[in-house]
Amino acid sequence: MSLFTPFIWILILLPIIILAFIKSKNLNIKYLAYFILYFLADSYLLILGKQYINLEFIGLKFAWASKLISLSIALIFIFSVSKSEREAIGFTTKTNSKKQIRYGLLVFLGFTIFDIIFKLILFPKGGTFDAETFIFQATMPGLSEEILFRGILLWMLEKAFPSQWNFKGIQFGWGFIIITILFAVMHGVVLTDTYQLRTDIITIVYLAIISSLSVGILRKFSGNLIYPVLGHNLINTINAIIRIL
Repeated sequence: MSLFTPFIWILILLPIIILAFIKSKNLNIKYLAYFILYFLADSYLLILGKQYINLEFIGLKFAWASKLISLSIALIFIFSVSKSEREAIGFTTKTNSKKQIRYGLLVFLGFTIFDIIFKLILFPKGGTFDAETFIFQATMPGLSEEILFRGILLWMLEKAFPSQWNFKGIQFGWGFIIITILFAVMHGVVLTDTYQLRTDIITIVYLAIISSLSVGILRKFSGNLIYPVLGHNLINTINAIIRIL
């Protein structure tokens, strides 16, 4: 992966960011800059970490080190802000009303059931069980990515573009849209070391509509990061199970 890839991801999102800039009131450009800087820093940490830090010498093949470093930096950042801001980020045990949580869970489960059926049909089967795969998928993606995307980065974007839509008592805004699409773009677009741009439109659209949106809804309607972390890890674990059926 080329080191220019994170800039490609931002450029793809630029039209939506510009639209948010035009449509939003009470803009806070400072937090938009924070969002871009933090996102780029974390992206380069993961890219360089995968290239130069590995734990193959102890038999681990996944990016444990870079994910743990990313998670550690995120936690340091979260505990550097005030308690009220930590709660806004979602780093809290406080929740929204039971009715709102139920709605979020129902939406998430609906998307997840569709996702399972779809992958049961299309995913290659017959893989072998690997303990590291299950342990990693059941822990690290949800912890590191949800605290980053649906936590810190969403918080920064909602500071930059204050929420302006209300659905069932929950505030939504351009930040939610940007994060939902960005998460999908990161999994479907890459600039190779030979500067070939590879895109998987199906992956981008599917992840944006199914996985990223459903976990985002779970985050907003639950009011904290506990539910999306568990939901994200559930999706990844199910993917691993389907591959060994």
